[in-house]
Amino acid sequence: MDSPSWPDIAGRLTSSLGLNSPPIAITFAADVPEDVHAYAGPKPSPAPDGRTGPVPAGCVFWTKALDRTFSTVASDHANCSVGTLVHGFAGLDEVAGNSDVAAILDSGWVTMEQIPAIPIVRERPGSVTYGPLTEASATPDVVLIRISAGQLMLLAEAVPELKIGGKPQCHVVAAAKQNGEVAASLGCTLSRSRTGQADDEMTCAIPVARLAEVVTSVEEKARIDAVAEGYAAADLQRFAEF
Repeated sequence: MDSPSWPDIAGRLTSSLGLNSPPIAITFAADVPEDVHAYAGPKPSPAPDGRTGPVPAGCVFWTKALDRTFSTVASDHANCSVGTLVHGFAGLDEVAGNSDVAAILDSGWVTMEQIPAIPIVRERPGSVTYGPLTEASATPDVVLIRISAGQLMLLAEAVPELKIGGKPQCHVVAAAKQNGEVAASLGCTLSRSRTGQADDEMTCAIPVARLAEVVTSVEEKARIDAVAEGYAAADLQRFAEF
């Protein structure tokens, strides 16, 4: 995309899908950006294994970034070992012994055999920046949106190869960043508990390299669906007297 207008693209994506929350830009960098405010917040006392951070998990930054832009570093994500792994801040050997990993393994929520299949960012970042897409001053890596079932239906029409998965919810960021996939998640218990995400809300991550293509396709499918919806609504009137 050449010199994109992020506010324009964000507006088109929001309008065509009928989004209730603004698209979020996520940018991975080797260094900490000097022109972006660092996320600041108190940290609770560390868990016995040393985990702590200003938020319970990296997915919480998605909610913090709805109206402001900030940068984060590894220690900001450190309370959630799964998110630390997914975002590339640590390898499996570095987090496997943590108590939160033990808790989800002991519960059966995930097995050790399943963990290697989770998409992760391969190159360790120095920082990850979050913020509204409308505020992006540089090209982000991933755009994250919150969607409903109806919006997911439209996205699946627009992107036939859309990957739809579940836990951990943050895996969609790595799938988009690392694999170039448009990926949606039905959500996961850990993320919903930590972010207060509504039961009828899902997420989708779009690699920025594909964003213009996805937006154009969504707009086209939305127009087609509007015609079909008009027909269905008119036909439904024949049953109004029953």
